[in-house]
Amino acid sequence: MTTAKSRATWRSLVALLATTLGAGTLVGLLTQRDSSFYEGLTRPPFAPPAWLFPIAWALLYTAMATAMWLVLRAGGSDRFLLLGLYIAQLAVNLLWPYLFFTRQALGLAFFWLLLLWMLALMMMYQFFRESRAAGWLLVPYQLWLTFAAVLNFTLARLNP
Repeated sequence: MTTAKSRATWRSLVALLATTLGAGTLVGLLTQRDSSFYEGLTRPPFAPPAWLFPIAWALLYTAMATAMWLVLRAGGSDRFLLLGLYIAQLAVNLLWPYLFFTRQALGLAFFWLLLLWMLALMMMYQFFRESRAAGWLLVPYQLWLTFAAVLNFTLARLNP
């Protein structure tokens, strides 16, 4: 039997997923015309093909939203502060494609990515304190951001 509380809980997961994935999709659509810029760059051998990025980000955004949902469900006293941290890092995350693809500011995008990396690390640490499952869901995000920072730095060096 489904209770009103459990329906509300699942609705909050759907809302977090829709908001996070929707924001990522919107940014992707807004910067899509500029994505050919990546194909024209001199890239290192470890650079993934452009088609991989939307798939990776969809999976990462899903994990991020689910982690936030688990933190909210944990009911800790800091959950709304952590929601603010989640929103802040998501906003920083969503601005990176504009800096990289639209502005083509590879150096600035790299430093912006370092800011995102720090915010995501703080978020992961705090999420682990509220819910181990939430923290573990953010580990792939942190690893991807580390890879993205190395790639962004390398691209900036190869394409001055």
